Amino acid sequence: MTDLDVTADPYAAADTAAAALNQALGEHDAAIVLGSGWGESLASLGTIGAEIPAADLPGFAGSTVAGHKGTITSVTTAGGRKVLAFAGRVHLYEGHGPALVVHGVRTAVRAGCRTIVLTNAAGGLDPEHRVGDAVLIADHLNLQGESPMAGASPPDEMGARFVDLTDTYTDRLRVMARQLDPQLREGVYCGLRGPHYETPAEVRMLRRLGTDLVGMSTVLEAIAARHLGAEILGLSIVTNAAAGLGDEELDHRDVLVVAKASAARTLALVADVLDRA
Repeated sequence: MTDLDVTADPYAAADTAAAALNQALGEHDAAIVLGSGWGESLASLGTIGAEIPAADLPGFAGSTVAGHKGTITSVTTAGGRKVLAFAGRVHLYEGHGPALVVHGVRTAVRAGCRTIVLTNAAGGLDPEHRVGDAVLIADHLNLQGESPMAGASPPDEMGARFVDLTDTYTDRLRVMARQLDPQLREGVYCGLRGPHYETPAEVRMLRRLGTDLVGMSTVLEAIAARHLGAEILGLSIVTNAAAGLGDEELDHRDVLVVAKASAARTLALVADVLDRA
């Protein structure tokens, strides 16, 4: 990670990183954050161009998690949409604060990306969601105990910290995705801190709260992107039944296998949505 204190002034840090990102890879109008295991299918999004290590940019940290390559790649969809693909997501459970967790998303928006696609690998709580299914995120529960809006106040031109999350996951993008794939289901994603998996009792609680998908990412990034005015499309791949709902022991290696197998067709759908958005 380059020597930049993201926590002290996360908005100035994002602007500094955005300038460096545009200089390195050029301007783009959309970005996608790749969940665990998604990165190996990136060619399904479009033609792969230049790539840089995320940690070369101001304020970025390298990921310590298997399935997160730690790069930012320029991709051009079949329709000519220029997309930044972030395969360097970091998480609260790695010891980072919320400002660093959302630094990539803030940087992307400040670099000119008005559409942000957030993807993840998730445990499934809805019995109708099969392992390997892609599910649209319609809403979320943030149970990570953190918010990227806490701390330093944003500059006036970026809007108040009291961001309205009513339409976090943009309705028109979700409608477009369902039109392209009528089999696509929607669900509510719950973000927990991790890195341990949930207990069966916690899963039963989450189901009563209306949770369909559970994971350890996404929600803070969505809040930060929504605050900066970006449109957001969220997609989970169900990589396992949540604790107590299946017969298999939960293992991150199995998560990566399922995500890798399912990501290609889901990224192709993302490309189609971006080309029509």
